[in-house]
Amino acid sequence: MPLKRECLVLLVLSWVNCLRAQDENRVMFSLGTFQNVSVPVNGTVQAVISRIPADVSFLTLQFHTHHHNVTLSYTLIPLYGFSVTAADAGLLSNLTPSQTTVSWFLRTPDGSSVAGVGVILPYSSTDPVPGACNQEFPLEIDPNIYVQYNLFETTITFAPANIGYGRGESPPPCDVDMGSSTRWRLVYEVYQYFLPEGDLSEQSLISNMEKVANVQNVQDNSRKVMSLSSHDRTQFSFSSLPGQGVIFSVIVRDPVLNTSASYIPVHTYACSFNSTLDGCNDLGRVSTKVFFTVLGLAGLFVCFVGHRFFKCELFCMGFGFMAFVFFILITRTTQLDYDTITRAESSSRHRGLRLLLCRNSLMIRVMLLQLYHVLWISPGVRLALTALMGVVGGVAMVMSWWRFGSVMACVLVVGLILGFFISSIVFFTPLGDLAIFHNDVVFWVVFACIMVVVPLFFIRWPREGNIITCGVVGAYTVVLAVNAYTYTSLSYITLDVLKRFLNDNFSRAFISVPLQDVDFIMITVWVVLGVSGIVVQLYREKSRPFFPPSPYVMWKQERERRKTNVLDPSHHKPSLSARILGRIRQLTQRTEPAGETTPLLL
Repeated sequence: MPLKRECLVLLVLSWVNCLRAQDENRVMFSLGTFQNVSVPVNGTVQAVISRIPADVSFLTLQFHTHHHNVTLSYTLIPLYGFSVTAADAGLLSNLTPSQTTVSWFLRTPDGSSVAGVGVILPYSSTDPVPGACNQEFPLEIDPNIYVQYNLFETTITFAPANIGYGRGESPPPCDVDMGSSTRWRLVYEVYQYFLPEGDLSEQSLISNMEKVANVQNVQDNSRKVMSLSSHDRTQFSFSSLPGQGVIFSVIVRDPVLNTSASYIPVHTYACSFNSTLDGCNDLGRVSTKVFFTVLGLAGLFVCFVGHRFFKCELFCMGFGFMAFVFFILITRTTQLDYDTITRAESSSRHRGLRLLLCRNSLMIRVMLLQLYHVLWISPGVRLALTALMGVVGGVAMVMSWWRFGSVMACVLVVGLILGFFISSIVFFTPLGDLAIFHNDVVFWVVFACIMVVVPLFFIRWPREGNIITCGVVGAYTVVLAVNAYTYTSLSYITLDVLKRFLNDNFSRAFISVPLQDVDFIMITVWVVLGVSGIVVQLYREKSRPFFPPSPYVMWKQERERRKTNVLDPSHHKPSLSARILGRIRQLTQRTEPAGETTPLLL
């Protein structure tokens, strides 16, 4: 009898513990209110919403984490076509006529614990249904925005929406008719919201995600990038900003009923928090910091005394010009990849290469494997080669001036560099996002025209143009040096142009970047340094010759003067070859005595 009683007590306790566990893994939501949710290890959380008003036709649940994936599903066990896995996941549920309660299930794909924030938004029968005409993704109705990125561009894709319908009604057909009473009347708006620069924290993401969760918040806080009709593609590209958080939102509008609905917002940092090679927490390489620190110091020197030390200025300008050109050539002609390479991918590539080389000799295999490893894995090698060719370009520019003495040719190269900067600044503004400049031909023609026009002013005012270039370019290299240690959007003035050189598909990307407090500070530093350098150099050089003479030309002129001026003592001086031969004869021949060798008698 006592044994039966103990067994009954154990069964009751286990039943109570199960109920308590179910309550702990159940989260009650309120419409439009954000709720913090923690998914336990190897656990499933049930998200429940009850007391749904009768005028609500469908609901969207969105759940956001910092960088961990979470699986959101309609069923307790996730099934294909009934679940979605992402860091920004969302589901849409149509309601039946008498339905007042809806539940979803959250879990992690790998069974780990994760914390995030979720919200449930209601929509009426007149609101458009996001993703209801999906024909690409697994979900039947998919309100999610899918994001992919590489070093060059970030691409977002979403499924088309449908016009609204009431509870228990059949959804209107998507592609049967294209009249004004179908989904083809819908209009889409793409928005972009930038997180604080340099802030990769989870708290910053969650607090800012609440500002773009619904339609009204998106309109109030985000920047509208573009509008499109239902006949346009639902895929867009933006310039990747590694380390800069961006939230993308899409609003679908029904212009006939004047209603709207929001897709699930999605965020990206254009980098990986889980990567051991190019992670978000290790964006700045030591080699990059050293390179741009030296470049910034050289630019500061050129900014204030570049024209005074003309040879040093020519070396720096030739270095920058040649390094830029060579970096483009080596990147477009080699197999170097900018995408993040995992260790598994690297090992598989090495195994494939070893199989290809298995019949060759051991020496050839070792050499080719080492060459393959250098060209494929190490971006530092590319930076070193770029620096080396930059030195060659700088030396070549100095030697061309030293040998030929053509100041105008060197100044025209300097003018092209200033023209490149001015053209890059023009397209860094919102002007660069105009649809006409997404055409490569139009873009490069206008870019080249601006770049070529600037050196024409150097023909009339060569010294002033050279000093202005020293101030502008030298001060900008200081900005690049600062960017190696802390994020600033000003680096994309030239980086966006470089991306367009390197990637044929970058022309379709929107290149808008955030201008926040750090950027305004760096703009002030750039302007102050540039104006100060220009004023100082103009003041110091006003009483000096426009440009220093070429040493080689001066030597030739001096040599000709000595040949023609018989009164110059150096005119009677033997040549260098004659002096060397005479010295050799003195060392190898014995001199004969001449005349009396005894002392004279006084």
